Amino acid sequence: MSARAEVLGRIRMGLLNASDGDPADLPAAEYRRQGDLTGAALLDLLASRLTDYRAHVRRATPSTLADEVSAALTRRGARTVVAPPDLSVPLPAFVAVTVDDGLSPGELDDFDCVVTKAAVAIAETGTIVLDGGPDQGRRAISLVPDYHLCIVTSGQIVHLVPEAIERLTGSAGQPLTWISGPSATSDIELERVEGVHGPRTLEVILVAE
Repeated sequence: MSARAEVLGRIRMGLLNASDGDPADLPAAEYRRQGDLTGAALLDLLASRLTDYRAHVRRATPSTLADEVSAALTRRGARTVVAPPDLSVPLPAFVAVTVDDGLSPGELDDFDCVVTKAAVAIAETGTIVLDGGPDQGRRAISLVPDYHLCIVTSGQIVHLVPEAIERLTGSAGQPLTWISGPSATSDIELERVEGVHGPRTLEVILVAE
């Protein structure tokens, strides 16, 4: 018997003792599968969660996206950017852009920044998911550079995890990258260290379409 089965069995027996019924008659757990937030409320919740995770958040509209990307890269001091093959994001002229064609980890480490889009974002958990699409590229490009600038549009934001899973059914079998803030760990003496398993800095531009 697995540990999971044992724990669930004990829970069922505890409920049985409390209800004097048949464990088979106990109702299955009900989970929320559909959120109730839409529009600006979703954007606000995602922005709040991302900020809690120490990510930097910017707001934009389609007409101001280019300016926000330029401002973010200027603030960072980025001059070299690696991008996925089909990134439909306007990048400023002051950065040298290299499209990833299988760059090695050592080569990726030399870039100041990676810019990607996303597959879906979950407001409740402040999580951004990349599924390796043409505007996101290989997992390596979002894990090796020290700074990740990610553009998320309002149409990609859902409220709850089950909604995100449903949207990702077409990506079944592909490697997914789930990002909840910059890479960090507190394994050593409970001291938070950022940039251990991925980018030290995550900046997200939320685009209200």
